[in-house]
Amino acid sequence: MGYEREIDVALAAAVNAGKAALAHQAKGFKTETKPDLSPVTVADRESETLIAAALLEAFPHDGMLGEEGAHRESASGRRWIIDPIDGTHDFVRGLPTWAVLIALEDGGSVVTGVCHFPALDLTYSAVRWGGAFRNGAQIRASKNGDPATSMLCINDLSQMTRHPLGPRLLEWVGRFSVVRCFGGCVDAMVVAGGQAEVWLEPHAKAWDLAPLKIIAEEAGARFFNFDGRKSIYGGNCAICTPPFEVELRRFVLGATPKDCADAPPPMTPEIDPA
Repeated sequence: MGYEREIDVALAAAVNAGKAALAHQAKGFKTETKPDLSPVTVADRESETLIAAALLEAFPHDGMLGEEGAHRESASGRRWIIDPIDGTHDFVRGLPTWAVLIALEDGGSVVTGVCHFPALDLTYSAVRWGGAFRNGAQIRASKNGDPATSMLCINDLSQMTRHPLGPRLLEWVGRFSVVRCFGGCVDAMVVAGGQAEVWLEPHAKAWDLAPLKIIAEEAGARFFNFDGRKSIYGGNCAICTPPFEVELRRFVLGATPKDCADAPPPMTPEIDPA
């Protein structure tokens, strides 16, 4: 399988960073606003610093790309991608639905991923060709493809109202039994874990998607961008069960918002898994 040491280091780093973030959430903190109007806290920055230090110590030749500014050129053809707190809006409100995200990109393809929810004591992880796991137990995506008995998750409905999909969205989602908006990383993981069938994410960056992609794919789900690619740099994504893939691709095809201009490009073009 390979990457055993990498996933062990990433898991330990995520747990350590999560503990530090929980401590900040418990004692309180000041929230700042970044240029893109998203919130950031001392917990975001400290968590990223802890993760970057752990990864650099273990893998000194690897590159790094972090949401809060961690950047290092790669001397190995590999790069770690970090989101220290995915769901900062939830974090600052004291909600438990935020996660520490860490992924490893090797040769242009994501090969390991960790999604750790410190406040929920849940950890999802995957290694390419090794399966996906939740707290150590293997997970599998649902095989359901019937909207009448399926759950659809949508992240950031405020974005969807301004999205090219918007005019068609309400009629389409009305076919589903249940529609939920838990939050990006939560939505993706409930699809990977077989508790929901479809997730739509209209606007995301590489650090939001990298670990979610490999965890979902290793669980047997499908990942693709609204333009049909399978890239963490596509600016959006859908994750779904295999029976929904054809219909969902048809629904989202061509409805692509402007890509994230500030997301650095991959070291090499991302390779779709075989």
